[in-house]
Amino acid sequence: MDTQRLVLFFVFSFSLLLLWDAWEKHNRPKPVPVQAQSGSVVPAPAAPASKPAAAAPQVPGQPATTPGVVAPQAAAATGEKIQIRTDLLLVEIDTAGGTLKRVELLKHKDTVDEKKNFSLLGPEFAYEAQSGIAGEGGPNHRSLWRLLPGARTLEPGQASLEVRLAAQGRDGLAVEKVYTFRPDSYIIDVAFEVRNNGAAPASPFAYFQLTHNGKLPAGGDSLAQSFGAQSFFGFAVYTEEKKFQKIALSDLDKGKPDHVRQAKDGWLAFVQHYFVAGWLPAPGAGRDYAMEKRQDGSYAARVMLPSAAIAPGASAKLSAPLFVGPQEQRRLSAAAPGFELVVDYGWLTIIAWPLWAVLEFFHQLSDNWGVAIILLTVTIKLVFFPLSAASYKSMAKMKLITPRLTKIREMYEHDRAKMNQAMMELYRTEKINPLGGCFPILVQIPVFIALYWVLLAAIELRHAPFILWIRDLSALDPYYVLPVLMTITMIIQTKLNPVPPDPVQAKVMQFMPYIFSVFFFFFPAGLVLYWLINNILSILQQWQIQRMFERDKPAHAKR
Repeated sequence: MDTQRLVLFFVFSFSLLLLWDAWEKHNRPKPVPVQAQSGSVVPAPAAPASKPAAAAPQVPGQPATTPGVVAPQAAAATGEKIQIRTDLLLVEIDTAGGTLKRVELLKHKDTVDEKKNFSLLGPEFAYEAQSGIAGEGGPNHRSLWRLLPGARTLEPGQASLEVRLAAQGRDGLAVEKVYTFRPDSYIIDVAFEVRNNGAAPASPFAYFQLTHNGKLPAGGDSLAQSFGAQSFFGFAVYTEEKKFQKIALSDLDKGKPDHVRQAKDGWLAFVQHYFVAGWLPAPGAGRDYAMEKRQDGSYAARVMLPSAAIAPGASAKLSAPLFVGPQEQRRLSAAAPGFELVVDYGWLTIIAWPLWAVLEFFHQLSDNWGVAIILLTVTIKLVFFPLSAASYKSMAKMKLITPRLTKIREMYEHDRAKMNQAMMELYRTEKINPLGGCFPILVQIPVFIALYWVLLAAIELRHAPFILWIRDLSALDPYYVLPVLMTITMIIQTKLNPVPPDPVQAKVMQFMPYIFSVFFFFFPAGLVLYWLINNILSILQQWQIQRMFERDKPAHAKR
């Protein structure tokens, strides 16, 4: 089989598979957005094995008929909404529940309207960070909290900002919820300071919960993004024992989420393209994980932390930092063990991480992500130069003997066995391996796919300008200049490759660049830039090798 045909058949088949998968995702019916309802049922987690005699802690919201559970406590309609501003965040907290209702990222623009800041948490998606004290005595995310006096803006040079809310539980349980903000940080510390003013010991549980209605963000379901590795949308859990576990919303629809239920470490997050919100409790203390689809159609996932018994007159503190921001690799790695895995490169992670490190290094040198992509492309091309050279040499040899292959096909048109025998004899005479150009390319394909995923998942490319008309490397080229240039380079490459002796196959090869070009019109500019530079370098390398063969072609190849 002709080498070029085999390679293109493989690539074309793989591309068709990707396109079909992307088309299915693009046209799949979306869940109907619903607003969260305060009366939704929240199942109780199992009691830790270390406290077998204690009743299982409950998050309020269960029916009153359930033993040991408090009936839902309605949040006051007059809850005050307060805004807290830092250098990176604009946060809205509702005293009705003490809940984080909205988080606006001041350094990231909206996907659709770049005049607005990007809102990660907000009412459009019923996307909230709720927390409270579980059990019969504790105030929760439906209780009315009282805002304590204090500043609402983190001033320049200020080390931290605390926002305190207070609520009274039953049996003398007094609770203060403390939100702590710090400069240049997407981490919000959320802590409960619990004091037992009752006559009996108390063992409260704190729960930290994320909710979402399952609606995809605007602009987050484009055909181009559907091709990428970072298209996962749903919950994720990480523990040292089970490592990174993704739980799709469809699994919750079926009522069969597969994830760890109890652990002594780990975190819980909601992941979407480019951004993540996650509860990151400190390791060492036991915790329960639970998630579900609620009666109102929305989704909820929580991590629950127990407290040791609090004696009368004593106090305890239960806390879990909340990361709510962009998937910037350095911030994720510093936030918690394994948190960088929310940037999911799939089965090629082992290749993708080094590629990202090199890309980031080139950005530090050039201060331009487009230039960094070009430098990375050149570096990869240099690394694979020996393999590429072997492939192009094989193609050049095939091109030299193409007229003779055509003659053999004409001679033995009706006898395929003799045709194949004659062709193999010609390959042996000319010392040509018909698959010699295929293997070097196949070796490089995992690297190309890993880099493809890196460029799609990197939030650093979101709204990152390159030159002139390209103001966002993560978006489509607005004037399609790069895709058109990409098509031209593919046509040139086709001209340099050997023409198949079969007229039908030759015609297919002729139209192949135009077929492939359709894909690149839907790809982000950063990806098209990579393939364009790679094609230009390949053309130069292939042209030089072919020129050398034309000059030094062996005498028997001229026959």
